[in-house]
Amino acid sequence: MSLARRITRQPIAFDPAAAADLRSCLPDLGPEVSGLLAATAGCSPYLRGLILREAGWLEEAVADPEAALEAVLAGPGAATSETLPGALRQAKRRVALLAALCDLGGVWPLEVVTGALTRLADRAVHLALTVEVGEAIRRGKLPGATPEDAATAGGMVALAMGKMGAGELNYSSDIDLICLFDETRYEGVEQEARAVFIKVARRLTAILSDVTDGYVFRTDLRLRPDASVTPVCLSMAAAEAYYEAEGRTWERAAYIKARPCGGDLAAGERFLRTLTPFVWRKHLDFVAIQDAHDMRLRIRDHRGLHGPITIEGHNMKLGAGGIREIEFFTQTRQLIAGGRDPDLRDRTTVGGLAALAGKGWVPPEVAEELTDLYRAHREVEHRLQMVNDAQTHLMPPTPEGVARIAAFCGQNEASFRRDLLDRLQRTDRLTEGFFAPGEAEAGPELTETARAITRGWESYPALRSDRARAIFRRLRPRLLHELDRAAHPDEALVALDGFLAGLPSGVQIFALFEANPQLVALIIDIAGSAPGLARYLSRNAAVLDGVIGGSFWGLWPGVAGLRAELAARLGLAADYEARLDMARRWMKEWHFRVGVHHLRGLIDGFEAAKQYADLAEAVVSELWALVTADFARKHGAMPGRGAVVVGMGSIGAARLNAGSDLDLIVIYDADGVETSDGPRPLATRPYYARLTQALVTALTAQMPEGRLYEVDMRLRPSGRQGPVATSLHSFTTYQETEAWTWEHLALTRARVLAGDGALGAEVEGFRRTLLAAKGTGAKVRGDVAAMRARLQAAKPAQGVWDARNGAGRLMDIELAAQTLALLTGSAARGVERQIGAGLGRHMPQSDAQALLAAYRLLWRLHAASRLLTEGALEMDGIGEGGRAFVLHETGAATVDALAAEVAAAVVAAAEAIDRLVGTDEAAGVSGGKDGETGDEPD
Repeated sequence: MSLARRITRQPIAFDPAAAADLRSCLPDLGPEVSGLLAATAGCSPYLRGLILREAGWLEEAVADPEAALEAVLAGPGAATSETLPGALRQAKRRVALLAALCDLGGVWPLEVVTGALTRLADRAVHLALTVEVGEAIRRGKLPGATPEDAATAGGMVALAMGKMGAGELNYSSDIDLICLFDETRYEGVEQEARAVFIKVARRLTAILSDVTDGYVFRTDLRLRPDASVTPVCLSMAAAEAYYEAEGRTWERAAYIKARPCGGDLAAGERFLRTLTPFVWRKHLDFVAIQDAHDMRLRIRDHRGLHGPITIEGHNMKLGAGGIREIEFFTQTRQLIAGGRDPDLRDRTTVGGLAALAGKGWVPPEVAEELTDLYRAHREVEHRLQMVNDAQTHLMPPTPEGVARIAAFCGQNEASFRRDLLDRLQRTDRLTEGFFAPGEAEAGPELTETARAITRGWESYPALRSDRARAIFRRLRPRLLHELDRAAHPDEALVALDGFLAGLPSGVQIFALFEANPQLVALIIDIAGSAPGLARYLSRNAAVLDGVIGGSFWGLWPGVAGLRAELAARLGLAADYEARLDMARRWMKEWHFRVGVHHLRGLIDGFEAAKQYADLAEAVVSELWALVTADFARKHGAMPGRGAVVVGMGSIGAARLNAGSDLDLIVIYDADGVETSDGPRPLATRPYYARLTQALVTALTAQMPEGRLYEVDMRLRPSGRQGPVATSLHSFTTYQETEAWTWEHLALTRARVLAGDGALGAEVEGFRRTLLAAKGTGAKVRGDVAAMRARLQAAKPAQGVWDARNGAGRLMDIELAAQTLALLTGSAARGVERQIGAGLGRHMPQSDAQALLAAYRLLWRLHAASRLLTEGALEMDGIGEGGRAFVLHETGAATVDALAAEVAAAVVAAAEAIDRLVGTDEAAGVSGGKDGETGDEPD
């Protein structure tokens, strides 16, 4: 569509004589276009000159601006080393004129205007690189290169940085480039190749920057690593080594926008992928806020940009409320969270703001307002540069100059001044609070004991650096005020002291707290009620990322949702070990979430138990897929039908506590298949044995991010003496002919967690059939009675608060429930349903109610105690906050009332179990081997 039909605005001619003179020099292009051209000439001497010089081309350009742009960009394609500079300068004139007219006439929005300028820059850089490298190859200067290598510039690439990388070039922008070459293509002759590429980079700069009858783009190569001492073109290995060892926050921010724009684009993309860990940190990175703030202040100090906002002489880019403020605001937020969420890694400012708003990092209304302000600022910036094609961001220093820019924007001077000042102040208001750290407020009065504790903080490892101490000085009063509001301030202070003492470093965690005040309240809450969880936090502070980086307070996603999220997170890691570490970070975040929700009363002990079990199932399922894929790559696919991972004990029953380990067995079916078929084939039995061990290692190995779970495989057939993986035939034969009663009891809670679906269904079908056939009352009761006696002798209750061990307590009740399931042939796994299966025929209603009441009380007590402490629960040792949590969880009014309730419930449950299985102390112990007692560890 023609330009004339799309014009929606135009400047006001600041110099009416210049406008009239232009009209007289041009053919009539219609009233709309002629009016736009005249008004433009009346504001910009530079554009007036371009209009006159390109008058013959204008008729074609205004007929179809988009087609004209494409034709200009395609024009220099056949140029040689001699003709390319002139062809590119002509292309620059025409794109600059076309973009200006479409901008001033409202035909193209900002993104299309800047996109057109960027496309020209990309085209110019790529042509200059390939032409110059091609010339070096033709002359035999580049060792080992062939004529075909000219198409990819012999492995040399130019990375577009800054606004060019983002596709946001301003009207008279220079272009920031980093020139690199792929040294792997020049083994043995790297130095010779580098010398050629340095010459190419210098020639590239000359082609683009030298002024003859104009210029293409001013080119800046100073963003390269350590620019004061390094050559203008580096090997990729040297650049990567620099960023890994010395890269700074501003360089990370610069690489948000980086992209290959000329030469070997594929090599450039590979290089950027290697920098992903440098740019995008695995943890939320709130230190970037302080770095950005410091950078802003250094820029303002250097440029003398402090003071109130005034129109005359204001820097639209670097001054208060300017373009850079919006860019820093966006990039800093992207750096904070982009390591965990690739959706935030948008190169553009507007796109970055939209992504941040979509993920909850910026309020949508703030993102929308900043977007509008950014576009308006960029339009003013363009008008400043269009006047004389100057790379300037400064408003004119005189009222007359401001009046020219107002006219160029199509406004009268008064309204322009009012609107611009308002936009600058709004930008400053929206961004300044994000960057500028507040002054340290006064803290509350402390007791002598509290002063003694806080005096010791300066000596902790977390406060070694000046930077950490500076942030903590601002944070300290907030911490102390929150402590003052805690239910039990002295206990909370002691726990907070333990948290701070355990932190290996402080800059990141203190910056996280400063940027997110809600975390301070959370940490004090945890310290005041669960010191054990606070100590865990000091060793795993990264779990706090999840509180602000995800749906921490949202609905529980269930196993399917957890698996999907974990799979996505694992996909971000580069290799097998990195994925194992990623799984550990992810699991700890969700495990911490369950604990916090439980501690704050959002869920009870039973909901927490199910969530811990869902989490474990998701981890086992996804790691099984990861382990089997890695193992298959080395040794081939699983022989036969594959294998399943079966959860036993608490994970089988889908009820875990905060400290549970996992009871697992692996069952495979490979009848008739002797070996795998991979690069390093294995016989079937050692294949599955080693695969199982790989799974156990994946779950239990101590890595930089810790371990996932302890794993117990003693519930497999033959216990410790049997193979770690069992064939389906061996498993079924053993269960039918050799298994002890305790093993059938364990089978009542078995559940397939991962592996082949058809094989899993077969295992479950066998379990149900076996249980239906094995419930012979007299033998089962006698074996269980003997087992109870042995268990109670080996693990008696360690006091009234031991919810797990002893007659009438959790292990005893779970054993009774399994007994009822076996006696009735029930496939139920949970305690409540197993007890329900035995009602009437094997247990009266009153006994069932006694068991269930005791179980519910004791589980709540057990779940609370495992959250508060890793050892035995001592009411005197968990503090007032801990005691309040236990009482709330169990519904008791006082500690004494709870003790009495527990004692009565345990007696009633023990008596009910006595009636179920008998109390013959002389019964032969026929329920264990290898020292096992049927205990299913937490």
